[in-house]
Amino acid sequence: MDVLVIGSGAREHALVRALLDDPGVDRVVAAPGNAGIAGVAPCEPVAVEDPGAVTALAARLGADLVVVGPEAPLVAGVADAVRAAGTACFGPSAAAARLEGSKAFAKEVMAAAGVPTAMAHLCTSEAEVADALDAFGAPHVVKDDGLAAGKGVVVTGDREEALAHARRCLEHGPVVVEEFLDGPEVSVFCLTDGEAVLALAPAQDFKRAGDGDTGPNTGGMGAYSPLPWAPADLAQQVVERIAQPVVTEMAKRGTPFGGVLYCGLALTSRGVRVIEFNVRFGDPETQVVLARLATPLGGLLHAAATGALDVQPDLRWREEAAVTVVLAAPGYPEDPQLGGTLHGLDAAGRVDGAAVLHAGTRLAPDGTGIVASGGRVLSVLGTGHDLGEARAAAYEAVGLIDLAGSRFRRDIALEAATA
Repeated sequence: MDVLVIGSGAREHALVRALLDDPGVDRVVAAPGNAGIAGVAPCEPVAVEDPGAVTALAARLGADLVVVGPEAPLVAGVADAVRAAGTACFGPSAAAARLEGSKAFAKEVMAAAGVPTAMAHLCTSEAEVADALDAFGAPHVVKDDGLAAGKGVVVTGDREEALAHARRCLEHGPVVVEEFLDGPEVSVFCLTDGEAVLALAPAQDFKRAGDGDTGPNTGGMGAYSPLPWAPADLAQQVVERIAQPVVTEMAKRGTPFGGVLYCGLALTSRGVRVIEFNVRFGDPETQVVLARLATPLGGLLHAAATGALDVQPDLRWREEAAVTVVLAAPGYPEDPQLGGTLHGLDAAGRVDGAAVLHAGTRLAPDGTGIVASGGRVLSVLGTGHDLGEARAAAYEAVGLIDLAGSRFRRDIALEAATA
């Protein structure tokens, strides 16, 4: 099987890496990829949100499966176009991708499916936002209704900060104000072919920029798996109470959902509640989940793309733990400064149990080095017998990488590893 992976982040690097480990996969091509992916697989330039361009590339390459990584191409209808051209595609239709493209739509679907989630108000004016903030009280949760690359949410005890974020969101569309959900947050990826649902191992990510969950929200500064403190049956709970009802509801609406339903959850004192849905693999959780997955990934994604997920054997998992730490550009997330040169990548990659997955990187114009081209530059993965060992490997590798002014959190998985 030849596979085309669409995207250019560390999530796509992790997908390429796992697909190359699948004996059933002959070739993997990434588009557009990045400097790190180019070291292990061919990369092709493509406008990822152009359905025609992606479809033409898949046809030229003779791809048997297209795997769409980011959310924007899915909302733009790339998966629809690829499937219409006769190529299997892992990723939902544009209509189904509204589960991420509109938080209000996701709330509507959850209500119809009886899925537990936070109470919310959809607001179209500052006055409505103010009323909703007062109704729910602090901490305030304000979300951009549309796509925001993981940075459209503000959780704050400061009412003025919440209002300021809402004003920015209202400039281009409605805003969702929700009740605050207590308890730890967990991510569970559920693969589905539109009918059957299969949950992957839970992971936890770290959204805030600074240690101790301080600073602004980001696209994610690190993640780990497994979660020793989570209920042993959490994945099954998510399938039965959340993912399967949503998949069934989407099919009833004539917009079947196939691909991966990312369930962002809060384990509250009242039970599991949905914070948000995404319609693709999350970043950086994908890096740690795929590092632990022993079942060949290519066959699994092809089964989901072709309606054969119900005949897949039980998933197999490595005993290893995995931790990933994101190295971000100076100024991230507010004002990332790009163009800095990376040093020490080879040394970091030689650390036992570590791997360097590229996110925002490109070759220097003179071809002599690798420079930062995105806010999140690298995702440094560590694996080991337990979280402590995995964490040590990741941080040893991070310590060998030099990017002037870069930032990373020093507490990823610390509490779980030392509990």
